[in-house]
Amino acid sequence: MPVVTTSGGVPVTEEQSSGATAGGAALGRRELHVRGRLPWSLKLAVVVIYPIASLLFRLRYRHGDRLPRTGPVLLVANHVSVLDPLACARLVYDNGRVPHFLAKEAVFKGLAGKILRHAGQIPVSRGSAEARGSLAAAAADLEAGNVVVIYPEGSVTRDPGWWPMQARTGVARLALTTDAVVVPVAQWGPQRVHDYHTKKLHLRFRTPTEYSLGEPVDLAALRAEVRAGKALTPDLLRETTDLIMGRVRDLLSEVRGEPAPPAFAPRPRRALPGDAA
Repeated sequence: MPVVTTSGGVPVTEEQSSGATAGGAALGRRELHVRGRLPWSLKLAVVVIYPIASLLFRLRYRHGDRLPRTGPVLLVANHVSVLDPLACARLVYDNGRVPHFLAKEAVFKGLAGKILRHAGQIPVSRGSAEARGSLAAAAADLEAGNVVVIYPEGSVTRDPGWWPMQARTGVARLALTTDAVVVPVAQWGPQRVHDYHTKKLHLRFRTPTEYSLGEPVDLAALRAEVRAGKALTPDLLRETTDLIMGRVRDLLSEVRGEPAPPAFAPRPRRALPGDAA
């Protein structure tokens, strides 16, 4: 039973879901139609990432059906480990879509960088002008109808209890200026394999890892105001960012079975190693 997923809130094994296999080699007709033909770079990513994620994580998805099967989606997640993208890539792929991650520019080096770019992944540079270029690339990707995954915290949370820290506001800019469906998602488990706080790798197989997808965030009224000329002020961007991340925090509270803190952990004043933007 390699994976437990959720369709309409009902757990099913991976073999019971539509066409998926343990290695990700065989696609059901429905998934193939939704994902389209994959370029060689994405096929390579599936061959490499799918089995590694299967070995490291015993994945469970709550409400995977909340990920739209077509159209632009901005998937907003909390950040608990450098291994998050491996598990989150499975979440998106297992639910019929192809993920495009916003990732720090440092990983886009050499041959690996060429493959990542060809696979549609989006490098994030630090600095105002460069960061705006990254957001523009992400907006264009959403306009093309793709799934963009963003970790608004910009780095693994430094909160001792692994709750989300204050996020950067790029997520709000994307959410308010595109037509993407904004889906909050909480993840819990990858930090048990790689603990960023202690810098220790606890290599173990099949670590329980849970994802919970929330209902799309309704931003229709705010988007209408922005299109009517309302400025994207710092206050508006902060308010929208906190609204979205509040949904993520609430989902994480449900997954963990613990009450969430009332406020986000503050970001350290200095730049963080591994910051995405």
